[in-house]
Amino acid sequence: MIRKTLKKTTKSEKLKAFIKKAKIAPEFLAVNRKMISRGVVLGIFIAFIPMPMQMGAVLLFMPLFRFNVPIALAMCWLSNPITMPPMYFIEYHVGSFLLGIKTQPVEMTLEWFKNNLDNIFIPLYFGTLIFSVVGSTAAYFAVNYFWELSVNKDKKKHRYHR
Repeated sequence: MIRKTLKKTTKSEKLKAFIKKAKIAPEFLAVNRKMISRGVVLGIFIAFIPMPMQMGAVLLFMPLFRFNVPIALAMCWLSNPITMPPMYFIEYHVGSFLLGIKTQPVEMTLEWFKNNLDNIFIPLYFGTLIFSVVGSTAAYFAVNYFWELSVNKDKKKHRYHR
């Protein structure tokens, strides 16, 4: 269903006129399984990284990789002000557990983070690496699986109607 919606959207004449006017390279808006899955992988990988300007980081990858940019930007929004604290809290605890480092009680204040950044930096980013790699890999396979499932379903429906 999402595949069909994306395909319909890209056929819109208004969208085509905007893309032409803005001089956006069409490969960054391509709607095929490879480009969508790459966008999902990159967006989710960056979404798990605790840093400002995550959407800017996605745009920095544009010259290096070909991917669907709007999908990658949307995936970055998985980490938002509501989801960030639990995500980073879990990443910190998983990183501490895997590194064998004793966790510190966490307070959600900027002063606490400023005072304890040296102690939490390595476990937090180790946990981030684990979640980024596992999450983006799982998302890649899920996108490919559901895309192929959708294509096969459409093929069966098309054969049935013939």
